[in-house]
Amino acid sequence: MAKDKVVLAYSGGLDTTVIIPWLKENFDYEVIAVCIDVGQGDDWKTIKTRALKTGAAACYVVDAREEYIEEYIWPALKGNAVYEDEYLLGTSTARPLIGKILVEYARQERAVAICHGATGKGNDQVRFELAIKAFAPDLKVIAAWRDPKWTLQSREEEIQYLEDRKIPVPVKKSSSYSCDENIWHISHEGLELEKTENEPDWENMLKETVLPEKAPDKPEYVKIEFEKGTPVAVNGKKMKGLEIMTELNRIGGRNGIGLVDLVENRCVGMKSRGVYETPGGTILYYAHEQMDHLCLDRETYHYKQQIAVKQAELIYNGLWFTTLMDAIMAFNDKVEETVTGWVQLKLYKGTMSGAGSSSPYSLYNESIASFTTGELYNHHDAEGFITLYGLPLKVRALMEQRIGKGQAIIESKSLKKRPTE
Repeated sequence: MAKDKVVLAYSGGLDTTVIIPWLKENFDYEVIAVCIDVGQGDDWKTIKTRALKTGAAACYVVDAREEYIEEYIWPALKGNAVYEDEYLLGTSTARPLIGKILVEYARQERAVAICHGATGKGNDQVRFELAIKAFAPDLKVIAAWRDPKWTLQSREEEIQYLEDRKIPVPVKKSSSYSCDENIWHISHEGLELEKTENEPDWENMLKETVLPEKAPDKPEYVKIEFEKGTPVAVNGKKMKGLEIMTELNRIGGRNGIGLVDLVENRCVGMKSRGVYETPGGTILYYAHEQMDHLCLDRETYHYKQQIAVKQAELIYNGLWFTTLMDAIMAFNDKVEETVTGWVQLKLYKGTMSGAGSSSPYSLYNESIASFTTGELYNHHDAEGFITLYGLPLKVRALMEQRIGKGQAIIESKSLKKRPTE
């Protein structure tokens, strides 16, 4: 009789390498390993071989980089979604896609369960499992670190577990930080970062970005073109999403752009500290916001700012596949129909500044904005506007003077006496 199957989110690291034999021993499942490439830069051929040698019945490697960029990064970018003012949602945007692909393989393989190696303290367990629930509420989810059958409590115990079974221990990177890497960002947690009093050990940590003080002494200019809010070209060259991200990561990385040291509120209730490298993404967010400033009217832009906060919360908390998220993305698609044009930025030692922008849909009108009187704006019209706009203030002040109490009375304590000499 054929065994039931479980689909495992497999990275090739220590945890998921241990999980393969652990699943077979404790659940008697046939393990289908699924590796999802969202730009980690891993050696997938070696990782696939490792999975099979470790006991997986099959291992599939999915190149999801373009899909990740086009269907997850760009919608977050179009919405200007930023979590808690600084985090550009690098890990958060990738997890829903990974969860969805796991479900796709579970359906194809007629699996009864999906397993992941996210810990019981992190956000990723929530993101993976909410994505799975959205598409496959009937499937069992096995979170190894939360399972009563999981008794391994340290890296050393995991290594011993593999050695006892004569399974090769995967080669670990020299850094002991807990890292998540994809085409959008690299996150770092652990070691000295666990104490907020400590400065990050930047030299030992950074992989893609130089420290701003070590960036070139000469500014670098970069020009980005957008169509309907989506990046389409860098420095005059039309590119696909993956090419754009690769090129901007190089440009931003060498100029020290996109470093964030943040203490954030996790979905599960605790605070955590992470350092993020998002060189290309930071450039794109800055440039895209410049385009929005140029092309969106005041009311639309201000309302979009409010929605951006909610969109970031939904993404961070794993609620991508929800009606509200669909509605927000539809709103942004409509709003961004005229966000087409180019923005040029000046990069210098970790900083960015605007260096020009243009759009056929620009709402900037020189005739109106100029200090000289143009045909579309009469300075005298402002008098009636101010009278009506300020009417509630004037009515309140008149009332205060009538009753002799408030900030508008002649003896008001809100008014300071100023020197006359």
